[in-house]
Amino acid sequence: MTIIDVHTHVFPRLSRTESRILAGAGEPWLRVHGDGTGMMMSGEDEYRPVVAPLWDPHRRLADMAAAGVDVQVVSPTPLMFGYDADPARAAEWCDLVNDRILAFCAADRARLLPLAQVPLQDLASACAAASAAKAAGHRGVHIGNHVGERYLADEAIVAFLTHCAHEDIPVLVHPWDMLAPERMPRHMLAWLVGMPAETQLSILGMALGGAFEKLPTSLRLCFCHGGGSFAYLLGRADNAWHHRDLVRADSPKPPSAYVDRFSVDSAVFDPRALRLLVDVMGAERVMLGTDFPFPLGEQEPGRVVRECAGLSAAERDMILGGNALRFFGAGAEAGSGPGPERRAGAGR
Repeated sequence: MTIIDVHTHVFPRLSRTESRILAGAGEPWLRVHGDGTGMMMSGEDEYRPVVAPLWDPHRRLADMAAAGVDVQVVSPTPLMFGYDADPARAAEWCDLVNDRILAFCAADRARLLPLAQVPLQDLASACAAASAAKAAGHRGVHIGNHVGERYLADEAIVAFLTHCAHEDIPVLVHPWDMLAPERMPRHMLAWLVGMPAETQLSILGMALGGAFEKLPTSLRLCFCHGGGSFAYLLGRADNAWHHRDLVRADSPKPPSAYVDRFSVDSAVFDPRALRLLVDVMGAERVMLGTDFPFPLGEQEPGRVVRECAGLSAAERDMILGGNALRFFGAGAEAGSGPGPERRAGAGR
């Protein structure tokens, strides 16, 4: 079967000069050292050390072959979103980034499936960018879980998601710009605590804010990092909906009624956690995701899926690739990747 990783990132080689399009709004660019390492930059500030598969498609393809991954869905690194910029500048920036992502994926169009970013701070620009990206060959869009104080139940963002549903554009949601960073300055707690909390906040905000009631059921929506803490706190949320009118004021159904309206990736790193996630979401709504090529990602793609007790062979196949084939429309071309002889070391 085809192994598809739906949660991987790219940071194309963007120069300091090009980053100035954003005029003070983060200005992300890539400093490459020439030895296989680099540094993600935000203006003049160093943001994070990185390695060549983040920007070099040939290094990435080699790593995929070694790991037994046939296809990656490639999305921009969240630092690149540009949501704080003037909408016109953000639209210009997204055009540049999306062109570079297409060029990156051109190294092997059957194995690298591009996702675009959009200027989500402006509804008209975001819709136009999503449609243009689809026409140019992107397989969907990658968005942050909020724009400033506006989360996914915001009227304009619901309108954008509705546009994506009508245009048949899949949407991958990634947490970013985490809450309360001043309380989590050490040990990467913003990533370990803040990211799961951001995703839980987004999903519950949609459910309790009535967003799923407004959105077409055809919307293909996926949340990264296993949906954050959503599955593990769903009982608490349902209990609150049943017993407090303040919780259910804007939603006619409890949060659990909406688990069939979105998907999640499998990046939970523990077979026991994945078992609960599948029990809550259903195997048909979980897709392999690793957060490649960052060190906090799953280092052996698919290992947690394969070690998850109680999954049938059919359920494993769905999570490892079958669900992604349907979600992203990765059909015949995805199946043309390297054959079983290369994947023999993948441990299936």
